[in-house]
Amino acid sequence: MAEKKNSMIDKEFEYYLEHQNELLKKYNNRFLAIVGRKVVGDYDTYEQALFQSKKKHKRGTFLIQECTEGDKAYTQTFHSHVTFR
Repeated sequence: MAEKKNSMIDKEFEYYLEHQNELLKKYNNRFLAIVGRKVVGDYDTYEQALFQSKKKHKRGTFLIQECTEGDKAYTQTFHSHVTFR
């Protein structure tokens, strides 16, 4: 079941990537709720987007995505302090 939910979220993220430039024109620096490859809400903060989206949609069926230029809103860098001997 988790695999099905992940693929739903993946499709929402693919939609965001495919339409990022046009979404930027309308929603720059907003947090988007995306369901069914459609923007169903835009909000000032992540918390607002999550709170409102949970009222209408089950967890795992929507994506909250910050709408910004480039990949800074969806790229994560992890640093490790582990050393190998």
